[in-house]
Amino acid sequence: MVTSARAGETVLPVGREPWPPRSRLIVFLLALFIMLAFGDKAILGLVGTPMMEDLGLTNAQFGLIGSSFSLLFCFTAIAVGLLGNRISPRWLLAGLALVWSVAQLPVLLPVVGFAGLVGTRILLGAGEGPALPLASHTAFTWVPVRSRALAAALLAVGGGAGIIVGAPLLMLAIQAWGWRAPFGILGALGLVWAVAWLALGGAGPHFYAAPGTTAGNALPTGSRRTPGKAAGDAPDPASGALPPETAPPAGETPGRTQGEPAATLPERLPYRRVFAQGTWWGAVLAGFTVSWMLGLALTWLPTYLEEQAGYSPQTVSLLVGLPSIGSIVSILTAGLVTDRLLRRGASRHVAYGVVPAVALVAGGIALFAMSRVGAGWPLLAAMAIGFSAGPALTPLANAAMAEISPPAQRAAVLATAHAFVTTGSVASPFVSGLIVDLASSESVGFTAALDLAAVLLLVGAALAATAIRPDRHAARLASG
Repeated sequence: MVTSARAGETVLPVGREPWPPRSRLIVFLLALFIMLAFGDKAILGLVGTPMMEDLGLTNAQFGLIGSSFSLLFCFTAIAVGLLGNRISPRWLLAGLALVWSVAQLPVLLPVVGFAGLVGTRILLGAGEGPALPLASHTAFTWVPVRSRALAAALLAVGGGAGIIVGAPLLMLAIQAWGWRAPFGILGALGLVWAVAWLALGGAGPHFYAAPGTTAGNALPTGSRRTPGKAAGDAPDPASGALPPETAPPAGETPGRTQGEPAATLPERLPYRRVFAQGTWWGAVLAGFTVSWMLGLALTWLPTYLEEQAGYSPQTVSLLVGLPSIGSIVSILTAGLVTDRLLRRGASRHVAYGVVPAVALVAGGIALFAMSRVGAGWPLLAAMAIGFSAGPALTPLANAAMAEISPPAQRAAVLATAHAFVTTGSVASPFVSGLIVDLASSESVGFTAALDLAAVLLLVGAALAATAIRPDRHAARLASG
C-alpha cells in the first residue's frame, strides 16, 4: 500500500518507479520555468556595455539597475510562499510568468531610460522572487522524499541551461535589433510558458491540502479524486500520477522509504521554531553568500570579460555559459552524490551540509585566483569553477529545509528562506559597481569585488558544514 510518512504527505515504497511519466513532464516544465527566470536575470549583463553607452550610465548606476531586480524578492517570496500553502501552484506559477512578461515588454519602448529600467526590473524581480522556492515546492509534490535533492538539482540545471542556450541567441538579437530586443523576446516566451503550464501543470499527489483548499486546487490537472480521499491525497492510479498501490517490501519500515528521515513532524509547527533551527538559518546564511556571488556574475561578469579580459561581445556571449555548464555539472554531481550517500545510510548532515561546503570552498579559492592567474585558459578555468561550484548548495539546502518543514508549511518555509537569501543579489551588483567606481582603476576595483565574493563563499562553507543538520533538527522538532 501507499503509506504516509508525514501528515498529509504520501510516499512511495522502495522498489517502485518513483518518477512516472507525468512526474517527469512536470519537472521538465518546471525546469523550463527556471530556465526562463535565469534568462531574465542574465540579459542585463549581456546588454550592459551597449546600454551604458546608449544611456550614459556610470558603473554605480548600472549596478543599481542590477540590484533593483532583487529589491522586492523578500516581500513577494514570503507572500507567495504563504499563498503556496493554500492555492494550487498551477495558478501561482502561471501568474508569475505573466508578471515577467508584463515587466519585460515595456523596455522595447525607446522612452524607457534609467528610471524606467529600474522600475521594470523591480517588477520583474517581484515576479521572480518566489519562482525557485515555489517551483521546488511543486516538484516536491511529484516525487518521493528521497528524490527531492535530485528533483531540486534538475530545476537548478534549468537555470544554467537558460544562460548556456539563451546568451548566444540573445546576443544575436542584440546585434541584429539592438539591446532592447531581448527583453521583448523573453517577455513573449513567458506568455508561451504560462499557457503551456495552465494546460499541463498542477500540483502532484504529495500536495498537502491546507484547510480551506478546494479539491480542484489540490489535485493536478487530469487527476481523478478517489471516493473517500481528502484533497491532497494521491490521485487515483488511473490518472497516471502514481503507479498501482503495493505493499512495502520485506524489511522496509511501513510509512518510510529508503533514505527518508525517521522523525515524523507534527502537522503544523510555529514558524519561529522552524526558523530557529540551525538547518534553516545555516542554509539561509550560506545561501546569502552564493546569492552575492550570483548577483556579481549575472550583472558584471560579461562587462569584466569584455573590458578587462579583452574578449569580443560575441565571444563573451559564449564564455558566460562556462559557469552555467560548470553549475550543471556541480549541481547534478552533488545531487547524485547526495542521493547515493543517503541510500548508503549517510547522515543528512554529511549529505546536505558537508557536500555543499566542499563546493563552496572550491568556488571561493577559484574566485581568489581569477584576477591573479592572467588571461587565457587559466582565467576561464578559474571563472568557470568560481562561479559554478557554489550553486550546488541551493538544491541541497532546499531539500534540507524541506526535512524540517511540515508539508502544510513547506512552501512558506522555503519561500521565506529564499527571500533572505536573495538579499545577497540585491546588494552585490550595486556594491560591486560602487567598488569599481571608487577604486584607483577599474582593474583594482574588479579584483576587490571578486575577493569580497570569495571571502563570503568561504564563510558560507563554514556555516553549511557546521549548521545544516536536518537529522538532529527534525528530531528536535518532532519531539516537541
